[in-house]
Amino acid sequence: MTDAVVSQRLRSGDRVAVVAPSGRVDAQRLEAGLVHLRSWGLEVDVLPSVLAGHERFAYLAADDKARAEDLRNAWLDPQYAAVICARGGYGAQRMLEYVDLDELAAVPKWFVGFSDITALHEPLNARGLVTIHGPMAAAVEQLNADVGRERLRALLFEPETVTDLLQPHGASTVVAGVAEGPLRGGNVALLAASIGTPTYAPPAGVVVLEDVDEANYRIDRLLTQLLRAGWFDQVTGVVVGDFTGTEEPLEVIAERLEPLGVPLVAGAAIGHEVLNLAVPLGLPVRLDATAATLTPGALAGS
Repeated sequence: MTDAVVSQRLRSGDRVAVVAPSGRVDAQRLEAGLVHLRSWGLEVDVLPSVLAGHERFAYLAADDKARAEDLRNAWLDPQYAAVICARGGYGAQRMLEYVDLDELAAVPKWFVGFSDITALHEPLNARGLVTIHGPMAAAVEQLNADVGRERLRALLFEPETVTDLLQPHGASTVVAGVAEGPLRGGNVALLAASIGTPTYAPPAGVVVLEDVDEANYRIDRLLTQLLRAGWFDQVTGVVVGDFTGTEEPLEVIAERLEPLGVPLVAGAAIGHEVLNLAVPLGLPVRLDATAATLTPGALAGS
């Protein structure tokens, strides 16, 4: 198993870059979100493709190569201490062929995003890099939520203060027990869509799952695809986050995943709701499903 690589903690005065690997970004929402990042003492640069738009497809932030180039430039530029995604949406998978993931993983740097950004988290985590699944720069409602915003700031600036990744919201026990291993996962639709691609990277450890606007039968189909592909074969524990817009999602999730026999908790505030607690993907964690706690490994030495 690849050792976890943790980036240096941020400090007031650090410069960070905002990129848009996925969907089109609203300028007003982005500016409202940047207010929070700047309030932490960060200097923020918005890369050119973030607000460029795509000449044919309104759902993309910019041309695939332009988005990939900005990601690479931001990541490899030593002036930037972190790379923060503007939003999710759709598009990260389209630009992966233009991204040298080994090149990026060789330069430890905080990377923040969720939802469609799972397409980048997954292969970076598989290469040992610890990244942050959490609120993005244009996620105004999430950044306006004091608890969620403070969790993101704490992970970036004062990681030793975060001792239970499920608190202060909490979770409920579905299958009792204790599990350990690197925390992986993210958006279920993106995880399933990676199967059979060059960036497919099944986890070995604890996984967190979330999604949005998926009917129960589609959640069933996605989880069944992951199960049949062997994605869960080395999973030691499961944290079920928010499945926003789905009626009673836990019924189908439990039916599909309880037979794995691994510790499982549900109701974690991780995903598309207003409260989105940031978590460090790729970092070793300890899931005590009986007590409903998720303890992170050492980030304090970063």
